[in-house]
Amino acid sequence: MVYSYKIYNKPQKEERERATVLYTRDELQEMTTFQLRNICYKERLVDGLAHSLDREGLIRTILKYRSADTSLLIRSPKPGGIERLESALHKYLKTQLPDDGSIRVPAKILLYPGLRMDKLEQYRVETGGQLGESNVLLVNGQLEICAILNLEKDGQEGVYYLTAEKGHEIRRTPNKQYSLLFFRKQDSEYLYKTYYEDIPMPPVNLHYHKLAVPDLEIRDLEQTSAVLAIDFGTSNTTAGAYLDSRYVSNVCSNAVLNGLVKLGSINYVLFPDRTHKAVRWIEALPTMVSAADCSNPEEIRYDFGYDAMKYMKKNGYSGTASVCHGMKRWVNNYCKIEELTDGQGYSVSVKRGDILRAYLLYVVEMAEQQFKCRFKSLHISSPVKMKTQFAEMFKDILPEYDIQENQVLDEGMSVLFNTIAEQIDRGSYLEDEEYKALVIDCGGGTTDLSSCRFRITNSAISYKIDIQTTYENGDTNFGGNNITYRIVQYMKIVFADYYRNGRLTTDIDSLIDIPGNDIFRYVDEHGVDAVYDRFEACYREAEEVIPTRFTAYENRTRDEYQRVKSNFYFLWEIAEEMKKEFYRKTGILRNRFQLDSENKQEQDLKITAVDRWYLSIIEGSGFRAVYDFPDVVFNIKEINHLIKADIYETVRKFLDEFYRTGKLQEYSIIKLTGQSCRIDVFREALKEFVPGRSIEFKQKTEEDFTVPDLKLACLRGAIRYLSAKKTGTIEASITNHDPAVPYSVSAYTHMKEEIVLISSYERLNRIYGTISRPIGVAEVEFYLKGNDGKLRHRYVYHNEEHALTNVLYQDIYAMYGNKIPQDDTDSIMNGEMKFFVFASENNWGFHVVPVARQEEQLYLGRKKFYAFENDLSELDFFDGWK
Repeated sequence: MVYSYKIYNKPQKEERERATVLYTRDELQEMTTFQLRNICYKERLVDGLAHSLDREGLIRTILKYRSADTSLLIRSPKPGGIERLESALHKYLKTQLPDDGSIRVPAKILLYPGLRMDKLEQYRVETGGQLGESNVLLVNGQLEICAILNLEKDGQEGVYYLTAEKGHEIRRTPNKQYSLLFFRKQDSEYLYKTYYEDIPMPPVNLHYHKLAVPDLEIRDLEQTSAVLAIDFGTSNTTAGAYLDSRYVSNVCSNAVLNGLVKLGSINYVLFPDRTHKAVRWIEALPTMVSAADCSNPEEIRYDFGYDAMKYMKKNGYSGTASVCHGMKRWVNNYCKIEELTDGQGYSVSVKRGDILRAYLLYVVEMAEQQFKCRFKSLHISSPVKMKTQFAEMFKDILPEYDIQENQVLDEGMSVLFNTIAEQIDRGSYLEDEEYKALVIDCGGGTTDLSSCRFRITNSAISYKIDIQTTYENGDTNFGGNNITYRIVQYMKIVFADYYRNGRLTTDIDSLIDIPGNDIFRYVDEHGVDAVYDRFEACYREAEEVIPTRFTAYENRTRDEYQRVKSNFYFLWEIAEEMKKEFYRKTGILRNRFQLDSENKQEQDLKITAVDRWYLSIIEGSGFRAVYDFPDVVFNIKEINHLIKADIYETVRKFLDEFYRTGKLQEYSIIKLTGQSCRIDVFREALKEFVPGRSIEFKQKTEEDFTVPDLKLACLRGAIRYLSAKKTGTIEASITNHDPAVPYSVSAYTHMKEEIVLISSYERLNRIYGTISRPIGVAEVEFYLKGNDGKLRHRYVYHNEEHALTNVLYQDIYAMYGNKIPQDDTDSIMNGEMKFFVFASENNWGFHVVPVARQEEQLYLGRKKFYAFENDLSELDFFDGWK
């Protein structure tokens, strides 16, 4: 394979001074003794290393040399707090500091009660070096407090921003002569204590700067008719909306000027990534939630996305707080109870649906903050085969919102609609020509294949699109997380070899000794597992050096368990980061890890900065902490060689039958989507079946960061569809044909004879079967098998004889139609119960309905639905057994 990567030249700079990291007591108290010693090693604090200090002694040592200066900021509301502040202002606000013009405030401020205000709003304050982070009071001409704001640092010296947390109180008063009161650090802390403490504070002389705000407006959020589209993913979630000039009657001018709102175009929701030194605003939010505070079961506080990642990272990936990954897998079990524990040890039982609700409400809240409107309608994309289950779940957990249901686009259809809309914009289509397309959507946890036929007609009043789509196949156990896990495995093998031998003796060719050009043929002849036999054996051996299966350590000491858990999550994080770097930028050939403060002058080498090195290795009968970065460099060729067989097996599974039957040649477009499809190996594997020119694989080069264009394609397609439907520029007629089921369902007769009730690869609308039992049967077992004949699930139908109701066949037909034919009910004998098993057109699964006859009367039992895939994916990479 020819690589066309550009060489990445690092600028010639002198080695930077080593950055100093500061810590607060709250941060240190959440860390383990192992982590505190790690900090002493990293920061070279000899007092913490030379003496056998206990945990508190280590904290005191770190604070002595690396204590962060904390600011006491009023963030959460406290009853009576504003009244106490007003009383203090009238008594002690005595010394106004001179205004020499060095403090500059915004010309106009728009405040929305209850809405978070942060640096995105860009209410910039230049302090001229006279102020620091502090509390700011918005007052009127009578010294009545209208709002409490915070002054928070920016990256630039002397530049701050006005911020406020969600739920902050804003008071409207008749007097609108507004001013901002700025205070010195000690005076701001006095106000903080006055606000939160009920006891009287001693007298004080408050020094302050007073600056008038010439234009300040307080507005309530206006409900918009615009629909917020959400792409709820396994790994990441994105959201956005099309906002025209009329999406609210009074558009926030500040949001438009600052670029938060782009009128007449698609707007993406930005989420703050606080896992780095400087906060970055990114169009994707990791789909993960951690328990921040469970002390009050009625008001559980969560951290979402990057904040959950920051907690894990800060605590060395071994904190006690529960972290929920892969929440998309909960769709069929969202009523199940999860036991959550916060960092302080408080525990609470919560329904999964409540956790999902909190996460989605956070996404909506961030959208409302940026776009300055209240959303009522939501369009949430879902996998094609589970649209109904996802829609029902979203309606149940978000009852106050209008969840779009009619012709809602699934994930693959959203991407295809985006492609069709681009064809219309470019005029690159033939009138009334039928196009056939295959859409391969490889996301974070699953991969789906859908086929589509569409035709574009330019009518007198609009473009008319007729779309016929069918779900063809899918792999619920392959996605971007599988690739990350392969890299984790490889890193673990390499690091174990390095720490065990003091040097690197392992390379990818010794683990997968099949030439790259022969891997595809080898998979065809021997299967994918044979490629990784040696690799998996070495991975199991590496467990003896760098253990990561932390669930197996639950019966060991707390320190051992946390070390092993830390190993897994640390390796996962750096593997995910390296994967993104390799497949985001075409100029990166090699990657290594080191401290951010170090600097290498090598070409083509990407340095991934890691704050601390967290690995613990087994040595003798115990663990040894490893602080030094390994002298190991990973390159793109070995990573591609590592994942090549997995990706080819997935593509082969999807396209082999299409290829052998000649059906593949009918498709003029092969559309790759999902952030994992940006990997070149996908295209290489596809070329084994189709010409490269037929493959649509467009990826923008991203030099700075952010979200792959393929990840946003699904969201963009959904938004364009909603906008076109609203404006009438495009009329889309979408028909979803019944998909082929890659499973079979069977049961056994009393003579141990297996009866196939649903055959593999039959269409959902054409399959049903029956199995008979005596009317008093308590349980009936059904078996779900994959197209390979292997047993996937065993289901048990629990019969409830008291739930039987007397019916006529007309009643049965009215409920189930031809799914339960009259000929089959007429043949039921007295004392017999016949179980009808049939798939559902709108649900990815099958139903079981019992019909019995007793004394010549028909009786109908309770219908039960069983999903083909209980948790959307059978693999859980975070279960502690990897």
